Amino acid sequence: MAYIKKVFTKLIFVMPVLFSSLVFSESSDYNMPVGVTEVSESIFELHMVIFWICVVIGIIVFSIMFWSLWKYRKSKGAVAADFDDNFWLEIGWTVAATLVLVWMAVPSTQVMVEAYDDAEGEINILITGHQWKWHYEYLEDEVGFFSNLSTSQEQIDGEVPKGEFYLREVDEPLVIPTNTRVRFLITGNDVIHSWWVPDFAVKQDAIPGFINTAWTNVPEPGIFRGACTELCGIKHAFMPVVVRAVEREEFDAFIAEKVALAEEERLLTSKVWTKEELMARGEGFYATNCAACHQAGGQGIPPVFPALVGSQIALSDSARHIEILMEGVQGSAMAAFGDSYSEVDIASVITYTRQAWSNGENGDGVIVTPQDIVAYKNRIDL
Repeated sequence: MAYIKKVFTKLIFVMPVLFSSLVFSESSDYNMPVGVTEVSESIFELHMVIFWICVVIGIIVFSIMFWSLWKYRKSKGAVAADFDDNFWLEIGWTVAATLVLVWMAVPSTQVMVEAYDDAEGEINILITGHQWKWHYEYLEDEVGFFSNLSTSQEQIDGEVPKGEFYLREVDEPLVIPTNTRVRFLITGNDVIHSWWVPDFAVKQDAIPGFINTAWTNVPEPGIFRGACTELCGIKHAFMPVVVRAVEREEFDAFIAEKVALAEEERLLTSKVWTKEELMARGEGFYATNCAACHQAGGQGIPPVFPALVGSQIALSDSARHIEILMEGVQGSAMAAFGDSYSEVDIASVITYTRQAWSNGENGDGVIVTPQDIVAYKNRIDL
């Protein structure tokens, strides 16, 4: 019986350590990811150091507790000591706790200084959170684009099997070069969002009116996924983050293509568009940027998201229709699109909503062209 008690006592102290070693190894699903950057590795190492310090403290404290309970139990005739405190004991554990905290604070401060280094990057990218998508702008090249969730509505509704990256895939990922310091300037357009990529150890709030910074330097090509981690509305779960790290040559080709597309888009503004062309482009824009709120059939989700079918503005007030798209509606979920999308995109989606569904039969038949959007901007500038 004494042997069994002895073995059992040893297991009480050994098993937690063995369990911790298995559960909190780098490959465990129960531990935080190591990441791919030097900063993320430093954070993981700091995390493990603090964890093992806590394990050692726990073993010491609970060992003393369990030994005291076992050694001085009532069944063996133990009598409680008649004292209230011990001055030197209290001084001892206060000093010990202070030394432990300093021991943890020094490496923590070093890692924080490294992680929050605000030096300018070789490439600087402005990241803006919108309800519910991300906009990326490469400041040196003055080109940008939106990154929207690309998971199909059929998967979301459970009509077809869910894909491997369900709710974690986008139409256009953020592209960055490897072995390059990239600084992110993160802000919000409407409400507070949060841009998070665990493999980079980057998580910063996107707050309207403020710019928070973060940086990364990815050593190898790959695709890295994250999400918005600030509750930002009903579609909070539908704005993932996808970053693709590529070799510098591929990145330069990507930027050159984006610059060419931006120039082509500027030239399209002066083109004479037909209603059919505007409708075709507007339908795709609406499906990507508007259908989540106003629904695919334009019926909306009143009262938060008004119906576009039968709307008097869509039927007979093109001037107000343009103003709403350009300026948004204060106090509502309708954001301003004027600074975010091209004249062609805004004109095409306005024309589409005025001509689609039953609106084309019941409305005034007015189409909105890119030149109309340019004229609106010129009036506002004056």
